[in-house]
Amino acid sequence: LVSNASDALDKVRYQSLTDPTVLDTAPELQIKIIADKSNNTLTIEDSGIGMTKADLVNNLGTVAKSGTKAFMEALSAGADISMIGQFGVGFYSAYLVADKVEVLSKNNQDKAYIWSSEAGGSFSLSEVYDDASELKRGTRIVLHLKEDMSEYLEEKRIKDLIQRHSEFIGFPILLYTEITTEKEVTE
Repeated sequence: LVSNASDALDKVRYQSLTDPTVLDTAPELQIKIIADKSNNTLTIEDSGIGMTKADLVNNLGTVAKSGTKAFMEALSAGADISMIGQFGVGFYSAYLVADKVEVLSKNNQDKAYIWSSEAGGSFSLSEVYDDASELKRGTRIVLHLKEDMSEYLEEKRIKDLIQRHSEFIGFPILLYTEITTEKEVTE
C-alpha cells in the first residue's frame, strides 16, 4: 500500500512538470501512516494524484472479479502466503489483516469519494459532502484491523515493515503514533 502511495505521488509530480498548478491543493508530497489503537485502525494517506469516482470503480470496484476470493480460499486451504502474486491481488492483500477497508480519495478533476468493502465481493461508493475529510488531493486508506492483527499498530512493527519493504521510496513517510505518559497527581 505504501508503494501504491508512492506511485500516486510520482504521478502527480510528473503531472506538475507540465502543469504546476496541480500541486496547489496539496503542495507537500508525502505519505502518512497513522496507527490508532483505540479504534484498531491503520491509516495510510498520501497527497498523490488521487482517484476519480471512475478510477475507484475501475481500480477497486472489481473485488468480485479479482483474484482475492480465490486467493483467500487457497490461503484457507493451507496455501503459502508467498503465492499472493499468482492471484493478481495487489491492493486486496489488505484483507489479510483487515476485516474492512475504506478508501477516501480526491482527484483535482473530481469530487471526493469514499469506497468501502468488507471483501465479500461487494462494495459501496459514495460522495463525501463535507470538508471533514480534510483531504485536498490524494488517497486515505483506512484498514479496520482484525482482532488478532493489532501487532500492526505497534510502532516497532510498522517501522520494521517500512524499512524492509519501502527502502527505495523517494518521498517522506511520516509515522504518527500514540505516546502515553504517566504523571503523579497530588491531591
